[in-house]
Amino acid sequence: MEDLYQKYLACGGRVTTDSRAIAGGEIFFALRGENFDGNDYAAKALESGAAWAVVNDDAELPADARFIRVADPLQTLRDLAIWHRTHVRDGKLPVLGLTGTNGKTTTKNLIAAVLAKKYRVTATQGNLNNDIGVPLSLLSIKSDTEIAVIEMGANHPDDIAKLVRVSRPDYGLITNVGRAHLLGFGSFEGVKAAKGELYKWLGSHRGSVIFLNEDDPDLREMAAKQPCHTFGYGIAAQGAQILPATPEEPFLRIRLGDALIRTQLVGAYNATNVLAALAVGDYFGVSRADAIAAIAAFAPDNNRSQMVRTQANTLIVDAYNANPSSMRAALDNFRHVQAPRKLALLGDMRELGEESLAEHRKVVRQLRGDGLQACLVGEEFRRALESLEPGDEPWFADSAALAAHLTAHPVRDAVVLVKGSRGIQMEKVLPVL
Repeated sequence: MEDLYQKYLACGGRVTTDSRAIAGGEIFFALRGENFDGNDYAAKALESGAAWAVVNDDAELPADARFIRVADPLQTLRDLAIWHRTHVRDGKLPVLGLTGTNGKTTTKNLIAAVLAKKYRVTATQGNLNNDIGVPLSLLSIKSDTEIAVIEMGANHPDDIAKLVRVSRPDYGLITNVGRAHLLGFGSFEGVKAAKGELYKWLGSHRGSVIFLNEDDPDLREMAAKQPCHTFGYGIAAQGAQILPATPEEPFLRIRLGDALIRTQLVGAYNATNVLAALAVGDYFGVSRADAIAAIAAFAPDNNRSQMVRTQANTLIVDAYNANPSSMRAALDNFRHVQAPRKLALLGDMRELGEESLAEHRKVVRQLRGDGLQACLVGEEFRRALESLEPGDEPWFADSAALAAHLTAHPVRDAVVLVKGSRGIQMEKVLPVL
């Protein structure tokens, strides 16, 4: 690993798993998956300017000294990331690991923005939070980085346990635990156990700190099992006040003591994400004024808690993903939005296993109980509608069908919530709104 690490340093710390992203001088890692084999693109990566290509030792490739043959390029990528984590800045770089059911990426971005007011920060880009993305995020840490914020996602029981062994965090934050990816986790208790591997790692390493939402009983229970310090935050715990959203002030605003915190985020459910970022800033010595300024300047993207004004409507776009807890929070917030006309465009929540029907029925009942007009998309909502008393919610097989309907029947002068799981691609309706 020492030899590969020296090659990595000589390449300026640049690695990639995508042969299309070669700019020249990188190390290309040829990863294999169910439907692809990166070894097929290794020679092209070298032709495009990659300095080295890490390939499988059984790959049929031409003789070239720039091929580094290993048993498993993915494991080698992880090992290189661990080596870098334990050697950059003599292994003493503070790393904050972050996971949770909802709000991971938004919270990570808020924390990075706050810390950047005082430190040189490396943070996970986009949602590179899986078994490939976390090593790539660690390998993006530069020699002058002063703190790293690493997001970790999970769909299966052992995902976080694996990722903490790579990222080796000194500090940790779980945004929340909810009913998501139940097909992989098996149950809500399975979700808690999987996410709790972050706390377990911190508890087994002296000097670690948990940033804890003290309003959340599940997180309090999970943290109490670990012998490490906590640094708390929370709406109730801190006496914070969420100010009402109005047509004139549509974004989340929070009164915390004498301070008014303005954001460009939609939804009261983002308040704990904001307070988490403030707590991390407080712990690491970022002035409260600088932290509030960083939060005010942060603009969400990629269909996460965005407010978009078109010529016809005001859109609340939260279409990157959906699960029962995030859907309930989005609808709770939407119920309080003040507008003459409101419309919810909701797509299926995926990967819920045996609980899918029950959870989609709950969403339909919440819509009806709140008197919200809605259009529903996907097979799971079809099953839910067929199992309930008839209602007036139009149903569409996919987002393209809904987009066609909205083109034929335009919506105007409305506030429109757009939400659904990634696979439903609810963003397809945005151009017609």
